[in-house]
Amino acid sequence: MRVQVVDHPLVAHKVSVLRDKTTPSPVFRQLTDELVTLLAYEATRDVRTVEVEIETPVATTTGTAFAKPTPLVVPILRAGLGMLEGMTRLVPTAEVGFLGMARDEETLNIVTYAERLPADLTGRQVFVLDPMLATGGTLIEAIKFLFDRGADDVTCICLIAAPEGLQRLKDAHGDDARLHVVLASLDERLDEKAYIVPGLGDAGDRLYGLAH
Repeated sequence: MRVQVVDHPLVAHKVSVLRDKTTPSPVFRQLTDELVTLLAYEATRDVRTVEVEIETPVATTTGTAFAKPTPLVVPILRAGLGMLEGMTRLVPTAEVGFLGMARDEETLNIVTYAERLPADLTGRQVFVLDPMLATGGTLIEAIKFLFDRGADDVTCICLIAAPEGLQRLKDAHGDDARLHVVLASLDERLDEKAYIVPGLGDAGDRLYGLAH
């Protein structure tokens, strides 16, 4: 398992504005979109490619294209949807699947309530989108789900993470080289309610508002 915290002034600035409790939802959504594109640039560094012959207006040359099967992007509902456009803007030919996973606030157990994915992921490079890596439970279950279906490797893109959740992920997957985690920030800790500190609050509510 590889962990990469993207060290860049633009990333740090956008995370800081996301943390501000006065940042309204429209700005929060826009910054999340921009931030994911920056993270995706690093996350796709090892995406598989093949050489292709192309004709420019001047000559024939060798170019680069994504290898088949194409990458699969999997946002974790609902908050992961706010990261989808930023990812597909960078990788527009990627296919998109969905996983609905939520943490029970009482037991902290992860419940899978929806999935829309190919039955066979053999040979696929999968990019999982989830803004918060808090306890790690959601990502552990999502990664297991994807590997069980045959995914070749899984890259998780998160805005922020807590050390406790990252450690649980390492404990669950050890030195598995097929797993890569890309973060904008590694925060201090979890509080007694399993919220990331300093964090940025509930990403889903700040992206979409609190539905009543």
